[in-house]
Formats: sequence, structure tokens, C-alpha cells
Amino acid sequence: MNQILVTTSRGLDELLKSEIESLCLDVSCRLSPGTVSFSGTLEQAYTLCLWSRLANRVVWVLAEGPCDSADELYDTASSVDWQQHLRPSNTLSVQFNGTNRAIKNSQFGAVRIKDAIVDQFMEELDLRPSVEKKLADFPIWARCHREKVTIGLDLSGNSLHQRAYRSKTGEAPLKEHVACAMLIRSGWTQDTTKPLSDVFCGSGTIAIEAAYIARNIAPGIKRSYWGFNRWLQHNPSLWNDINDEALASQKACETPIYASDIDSKLVNIARKNADQAGVFNDIRFDVCDALKASPLSKEPGYLISNPPYGERLGELTDLIPTFAELGKQLKNAWGGWHVSLLSSNRDLLRVLKLRSGKEYGLNNGKLECRFVNYLMDEDNCRQYGNDGDNHEFANRLKKNLKKLKSWIKQQDTNCYRIYDADLPDYNVAIDVYGEWLVVQEYAPPKTVSEDKARKRLQEVLLHLPAVTGVDVKKIALKVRSQQKGTTQYEKMDQKGERLTVYENGARLLVNLTDYLDTGLFLDHRVTRQMVAKRVKNKDVLNLFSYTGSVSVHAALGGARSVTTVDMSKTYLDWAKDNMHLNKVKGAQAFIQADCTTWLKTHPGKYDFIFIDPPSFSNSKRMQDTFDVQRDHVALLKDAFRCLNDGGEVMFSNNRRGFKLDYEALEEGGYKDIEDISAKTIPDDFARNSNIHKCWVLKK
Repeated sequence: MNQILVTTSRGLDELLKSEIESLCLDVSCRLSPGTVSFSGTLEQAYTLCLWSRLANRVVWVLAEGPCDSADELYDTASSVDWQQHLRPSNTLSVQFNGTNRAIKNSQFGAVRIKDAIVDQFMEELDLRPSVEKKLADFPIWARCHREKVTIGLDLSGNSLHQRAYRSKTGEAPLKEHVACAMLIRSGWTQDTTKPLSDVFCGSGTIAIEAAYIARNIAPGIKRSYWGFNRWLQHNPSLWNDINDEALASQKACETPIYASDIDSKLVNIARKNADQAGVFNDIRFDVCDALKASPLSKEPGYLISNPPYGERLGELTDLIPTFAELGKQLKNAWGGWHVSLLSSNRDLLRVLKLRSGKEYGLNNGKLECRFVNYLMDEDNCRQYGNDGDNHEFANRLKKNLKKLKSWIKQQDTNCYRIYDADLPDYNVAIDVYGEWLVVQEYAPPKTVSEDKARKRLQEVLLHLPAVTGVDVKKIALKVRSQQKGTTQYEKMDQKGERLTVYENGARLLVNLTDYLDTGLFLDHRVTRQMVAKRVKNKDVLNLFSYTGSVSVHAALGGARSVTTVDMSKTYLDWAKDNMHLNKVKGAQAFIQADCTTWLKTHPGKYDFIFIDPPSFSNSKRMQDTFDVQRDHVALLKDAFRCLNDGGEVMFSNNRRGFKLDYEALEEGGYKDIEDISAKTIPDDFARNSNIHKCWVLKK
């Protein structure tokens, strides 16, 4: 008898324990997170390697001992007579798990064990095994827990979830042992004659593992590499007998198994994997949209699927309407069936509007997931009417669109706001950019729970396509918190896709996915128009230019020259692209610099200066922090020095509660200061008249 340690993913511990007890009779298992251990025989260890559908690794323990220091770890590893297990001509690898106060990283722990083995061979034989990270002859597994280390031979070699039948996978493959856990937790394994369907089959893992179970195929039967192949205590005769018995116990499949996916490439991969696994004829594969799929069996059975999770923020815009439609289709077509779904996003499952039965926590890779069972009984199959007709957000958005309809037709733009937190519970802004919508979720107030805020956002994304007619794939979602420093320029999802929009005779490039802001501040639409009307035959300076939309309008308005200054090369290049797009004439200059320091020493003179600084900035490229309330007087005095006689500054910012220091600026030389804020707020921003403030200051 020897200690055997079996690992699995978190959440599968109890299932693994039950499996071990059914495969290895009369063993007494000890359970810990992700691990089951027991005293067993080599035959039992081999049996688990070949037959376990839930394990990741089977470890034959060679030593346990202290590791409260590097020396103690070395001594524990040295306590094993390694010549009894491998030859100096063999290769070895060490997988070390865990840390403590002495062993602070796994690589160090692996090296100490390797050193102990090599030193033992060199002292006794003057020969040593070499290290091979992949497919080593002798793969060592070790785990440190507090002051104790367990060291053993990884009999499995590679993780047991690798069944050796998958040649290709999709982007987010379901691990084979997790698929088996889903089949068990669904209840299907209690009666494998019942039909089984997977409408999000991907590379076919659930269906293939189901066929393996239905046909009593050992999951490890196709594997050739094992950690014990070159182990000196390996018993080939015993191993061959266990394999022969496994082959003899296989049977025909009596279960109707169906697998489908909307992606034909994935279905082809699934077919190839099933063929490689030897179960091609046991599964019917089809290309089919899960939102339109119906049972291919008259007898109700089990629908078990791993739908997309939406791990990235923008994917929710697609998935929330998708899950809403999935819920409707399940109610409509799958009455009487058991439905089981795996998801890392519990909120998406709520969109199904189904009453759940048992649910379980488990990990798919590093993702913490929920596996939820539903019985499609009469209650769960009850369809709900189109609640968009009575939903307060949907109704408010409809009213806004009706009110804006005539105004939109009069505007020379395809970019405007249609909703701006009109209802306190639905704290979002929604902007139109051509055929796209951008949804910006404001951070909820502290009085609103995170769970409620998520639910409200789901409702927005659910009703938005139906009310606006915009394809869900053309809805971009952004989460906006209180801005600090340069967060308005923060990179989000680097796709590099830009869209051309138009506004008052100008064509402008926007990016709806990569950054928190799009490259065009819609609330300054009127402001840019006012600039264009003021600058004909004038020299213009645009400070804090961002993507240069004001520079474009100034050039199109007939400015003699336009100088564009910004600290960011990315946005300065964007400004150049905007200028090029509009084929503007006249002198142009683009300067990458910190506007605050550049302006202090700049000798140039201008007729018109536009300044729209951030409320606050602490960029690394700046010599000092910038606070618009604190620093605006100094900034505008520097601008005054760069003005020609009779010139003017248009100054704007969006800081809440900002107060312009009229007295200090008048003392600085400005003759006339006019607050034009009300004149610069477009009609589609009328609800939020404080979105920005704007002044004209004349020399």
C-alpha cells in the first residue's frame, strides 16, 4: 500500500471522491480542496489513470516531510532513494505547487528538489539525470502546504483531462473533466439512455465525453504518454491487463446524442475530434443557431451546454439579448427537458427568466463558474409578454427618440445623444454615432447596490436593440467612473477600428471600442460651430487639442493657420488624420508638448486660442500636476501673452462647481469676459446644462 494523491479542479472534489470510491473498492478517502488522497495499491493507481473522468493528476507519493527552510526541503527530497525509481540516463521534471515563508516561489522549490536528486546521483554514481520540461521520463509533482511538502511521481504525466482525441479547439475550450462533471451534475449519467443535446457544442467536448460514458470507454484509453512509462517500479503486465479489460468492456451506444453550433468551422472541428475519439457514428452534428434549435428527439431528455460567458465588458451587449432569446426558445421548444448550463456570469443566466433547480460551483480553468439545472416544466415554459411595451426605460427612450426626431432631421450630423440618465435607476448615457450606439454606464451612487446597478444595465442592453433597431453587434459599452488624471484617455479594448462620422460640414474619425472616450465630445458640437464662425483669416491655436476636432472646424471655417498642441502622440496623430480626411487648406502645425509649460515660453502670437483642458491631470509627461480650478488663472494669463491685440480666448472645462476668477483675469489684462455656456449646450444635452462651462475672453 502506498499513499496516492489525486487532484482535480476546485468544485469537483466531492464528485472525484465518489468516483474513486466506485473505482477503488474499500478505500478510505481524505478530502481537501482540489485533492483526494488515500492508501492504495499500484493497480488502483493504474485504474484511476485509465478510468478517472474527473481527475487531473494521479500522484504516487514518495516522500512527505518538513519544508520550513530551503535546507529542510532539500533534506526531504534527499530522503528518497531515487535510484530505486529512475536511471541517471532518464530525464526528469519537477512541478512545484505552493509557497511558504521560506519557499517564496514555486520555481525555487522545484530547483531545490531537482538539486537534491541530482546531488544524490552525482555522489553515488558520478552521473546525473537531465532536466526535460516536456514529456520527461520521470515527472515529479510536489506540493508545499505551510511547513510540509509532499513529493511524488506524477503517474499521469500530462493532465488527465487531455484525452488525446482533440486536434483542435475553439477559443475557449471546455476541459474534458469539467464536461464530465457537468454530465454527472445534470443527472443524465443516472439514465444514459435518455437523449442528450448540446446546442453550443464548440469543439464537441460534452457530446464526446457523453459518448465515452454511454459506451463505457475508458477516458485514458488513447493516451500514449504516461509518467510511469520509464519508472523502474512500473508493472507493464499489470498495466496491459487493465487496458485489455477496458477494451473488452466497451459497448455499443444506445443513447441519441446531438451536438450543434452556429459556427460551421467549430462543428467541423467537433466532427474531427469525435472521429479521433472513435465515437463519430455515435453523435449527430449539425450547424444550427442555438436560438432557433429544437429537439431532434421526440422523447424529452437532457440539454447540457456551455454557452458564451462574456468575460469581456463589450461582449455583454451581444450576450444579454442573446440570453433573453435563448430563454424564450427554451420555453417555446424544450418543454419537458432537463436543461443544464455552465456560466461564469450569473447575471446572464438571470436573463433567461427561468426558475433554477440545483446549482453548483466549479472551475473551468481559472474561471469560477456556476452550473445550473433547470426543469422545463409548465411553470418554466410560461412565456412572458413583450415587457418592453411597459418597461420604464424602454418607454422613456421611445419618448426621447420621438421628441428628437424632427430636431435630428434639421441637424447636419449623425452623432447625438438620445438618453442621458433621464431615469435615476438607469444611470447611463446613450449616444448615436452613425449606425452605432455607445452606452456609457456612470458609476452608481453609494445608495444603489452593485447587484441592482448590474440588473439595470442588463435591462438597458436588453431593450436597446428593440427600441432603436440597432444591431447588438454595433452597441459599444463603456463604464465611466469619476475621472481622475488622464482616465478619459485610458485604453480599453485594442481593436484599432475607427469610424468616420460627420458634423456641420466636417468629417471626423471616432473609435468606439478602444478608449473610454470616442475621440469626439458631442456636447461641444455647438462650440465647434461657433469656433468655425469666428476664425476666418485668423491664426488659431488649439491647446489640449485631443483628436483635433476644433482644429478641423477652424480650418474649414477659413482660418489662416491652425496650430494644434497636445501631450499625446496618439491623439496628435489622430488630429493629423482628421485634418487629412477633410483636405483642409492653410498652414498647419502639430506640436507634441505639455500645454501648460509650452505656453509659458512660447513666443508665437495668435488671433484666437481655444482651450479645453482636463479637470485634473497627473500625467507622467507633465512637470507638475494640473488642476483646472487652481491653475486656470495662470494658464489664461499665459494665453493672454500669446494673443494679438483684439484677439480672444475661448475657454471651456467640465469640472463640476468650477468658478472662473473674473477679478484676477481682468487684472491680468482681459477687457471683456462673457459666459457663453448656455449658448454652447446642444438641444440633445439640454437635460444636463452643466455638462460644460464656456467663456470668451477678449484682449
